[in-house]
Amino acid sequence: MTRAELQTIFDRYMDTWKRRDPVALAAYHAPDGVVESPMYQTRRGRKEIEDAYRAFLTSFPDQTHVVEAVLIDPPRIASFSTISATHVNDFFGLPGTNKRIEIRHSRLFEIDDSGLIVHERRIYDFMGVLVKVGVLRAKPA
Repeated sequence: MTRAELQTIFDRYMDTWKRRDPVALAAYHAPDGVVESPMYQTRRGRKEIEDAYRAFLTSFPDQTHVVEAVLIDPPRIASFSTISATHVNDFFGLPGTNKRIEIRHSRLFEIDDSGLIVHERRIYDFMGVLVKVGVLRAKPA
């Protein structure tokens, strides 16, 4: 796939996030696709991947993504983003706080020739979240 084709796939995927539709998000993944995530462990297959999307959207129903950078090196896409959301439901055993949080994250997608995600790795920076919800204290500068 070309860089332009991969950029189009990524743009459509991010547009789908705005609809908050876990079924549509999972459809971007190959039927036997794999997602590795610190939040949801390793998920295999669309049903497990859909369940992970649903869990995230339940924890953060008002989430928005701001993509800061996208790097494309066929067949891979790397993205660097910030998610903003209200922590309204359980998250890693923490009951909802109704506080606004930001999660910085990076993702690496590997796309097959049919345009589906066959492997996705996610990295999250939760330090700001843990400080915001009161689990950790920020260190003075």
